Amino acid sequence: MKHYAEIYKRELLEEVIPFWERHSPDTQYGGYFTCLTDKGEVYDTDKFLWLQARQVWMFSKLYQEVEPLVAWKRMAQLGADFLEKQGRDQEGNWYFSLNQKGEPLVQPYNIFSDCFAAMAFGALFQIHPEERYAEIAKCTFENILKRQENPKGKYNKAYTRTRELQNFALPMILCNLSLELEHILGEEQVEKVTGSVIELILNKFYQEESGLVLENISRNGQFIDTFEGRLLNPGHAIEAMWFIMNLGIRKKDNALVEKAEQIMYRQLENGWDEKHGGIFYFMNIK
Repeated sequence: MKHYAEIYKRELLEEVIPFWERHSPDTQYGGYFTCLTDKGEVYDTDKFLWLQARQVWMFSKLYQEVEPLVAWKRMAQLGADFLEKQGRDQEGNWYFSLNQKGEPLVQPYNIFSDCFAAMAFGALFQIHPEERYAEIAKCTFENILKRQENPKGKYNKAYTRTRELQNFALPMILCNLSLELEHILGEEQVEKVTGSVIELILNKFYQEESGLVLENISRNGQFIDTFEGRLLNPGHAIEAMWFIMNLGIRKKDNALVEKAEQIMYRQLENGWDEKHGGIFYFMNIK
C-alpha cells in the first residue's frame, strides 16, 4: 500500500496540482476555469458550483495538511471570494452554474452545489478563521437539512405523488459533510445527523439478502421494481462505506467499521469488471 500511496502522492503534487495552478485561475473575474483541455486550454468559461467549491476545498486542505504554501492559500481565497459574492440566490441557495462574470446560468435546483459549498467554506475557515466563513458553512448546512426531504424543491420535474423516491447520494454525502464541518457544527449535531443517515443507509438502502446498496428506494424505504429502483452505483456505495468507516472510527465503534468494510467488499466484488478491470458505473440489481 505504501507503494501505491507514493504513486498517488507524486502524481497529485507534481502533476495534477501544478496543472490546475497554472491554467485554472481566472484573474479577471475570480474563481476558476474548469473546462480545460489536457494542454490547459480553456474551451468553456462557464463556472459550475460543484467544481468551484471543490477547488476551494482542495487548496484549503493542501495548505492545512500538506504544506502552508502562500500560493495554495491564495488559490483557495480566489475561488471563495468569487463564490461568496456570486454563488447564491436571495434565499441562500447555491446556483448550479454561472457565466464567467458570475451571472447565474442554472437555477439552484441541485442540493449538491450547497453540499460542496459548505465543505469549501468549512475548510477555508480552518486556514483563514474569519467568522463569516464559518457562518456561510453553517447556514448552508442548515439549509441542506431543511431541503433534504425535497432537495430540488420548486425545480423538481417529477410528479412525486405517484412515485416518490429517496436517492442515496444525499445521505451518503451527509456522512462526509458532517465530519468535515464538525469544527463548526459541534459534536452533538454531528452525532444527530450522522446517526440518522447511517440508520437510513444500513437499514433501508442496504439490502441484506443480496448484500448490495440501492441507489433509489421508495419514500417509506421499500424496493421499487422499476429501472430507477433496480439501479446500483457500486462506486457510490463504496464511497459511502468509506465515510461510514470514518464515522465508526470517530465513534470507536468497531462493529460499525467492520460492517461497513464487509459491505464495501461486497460492492467491489459485485461491481468489478472481470474482463477489462475497474468498477462498472451503473448496474441492475436483477
